[in-house]
Amino acid sequence: MIEEMIPEINEISDKELREKVIKVWEHAIEAGGWKDFPLSNIPFTLLIPTERDLITHTRMVTRMAMAVGKTRGDVNMDYLIAGAVLHDVGKLLEYTVNDGKVVKSEYGKRIRHPVSGAMLAEKFDLPWEISHIIASHSKEGDFIKRIPEAVIVNHCDFTDFHIEKGKME
Repeated sequence: MIEEMIPEINEISDKELREKVIKVWEHAIEAGGWKDFPLSNIPFTLLIPTERDLITHTRMVTRMAMAVGKTRGDVNMDYLIAGAVLHDVGKLLEYTVNDGKVVKSEYGKRIRHPVSGAMLAEKFDLPWEISHIIASHSKEGDFIKRIPEAVIVNHCDFTDFHIEKGKME
């Protein structure tokens, strides 16, 4: 199911890494209580009104990151793709549904998605570089030194966010 929703996962050449990325998504869907909720109804952000959903945003960021990575030619593409695919997976724990509306969960009010996403990656024994990409893709990463793959995901994520935000202004 995850591979159908996010086919870019299949671009991860390391089969074991690809399977772990899928397991992280499956676990987050289960743990967040989203199994019977269409993921296409989860907004990618609660900060601005948008019709862009979490899966569309994830795929957009991943495709942009892949293009930058291929153009540069000096990054670990498997880590880049895995990090991009997982950068917002923690939102499945940060969000919940209340009266049919997606809102911040009690957990999410205390632990933001970059942290919970990195913890999920650690739980499934992904390389530290992927946990780092997830943990540092948002403002949390402004206080540490990002690896090149994390710089790319950070900029692709904010590029997509700011373009969406600009549509609303």
